[in-house]
Amino acid sequence: MAILTIEELASQLHQNQAIAGLDLGTKTIGLSVSDLGRRFATPREVIRRVKFGVDAEALLSVAEKEKVAAFVIGLPVNMDGSEGPRCQATRAFVRNMEQKTPLPFIFWDERLSTVAAERVLIEMDVSRRKRAERIDSAAASFILQGALDRLTSLGRDTLSD
Repeated sequence: MAILTIEELASQLHQNQAIAGLDLGTKTIGLSVSDLGRRFATPREVIRRVKFGVDAEALLSVAEKEKVAAFVIGLPVNMDGSEGPRCQATRAFVRNMEQKTPLPFIFWDERLSTVAAERVLIEMDVSRRKRAERIDSAAASFILQGALDRLTSLGRDTLSD
């Protein structure tokens, strides 16, 4: 497995390959998967964290079923751009995943993704209890959609060259 930039991923992807978005929390892993055309991010069931081995198995099972070619994982950078303990935990999770899969990971700045996801859920009039269940996957969708939009932009840039 490799850690790639979004530009490196764009040059390696083939048609009809999905990408998964991850919002790594201490209790859950929010999950979202793109369509095969990589236009839309769709939330999936949250993975309840148990221990790393079980979490990795659950994640890789979804990746196989959904034909995932790469993971975009939210990097919880502080508002001032610095990296704190949550960033270190996310980087450690990815390092551990290197032993489990050849699929590449892309770090994606996730500042305010959870806030944006919560606002959308509130606008949709989702109850507080259901918001708590869906927030992590909604945040994963915001992370993934940002990466998908960037991939689309990179594709247009390549075509115009």
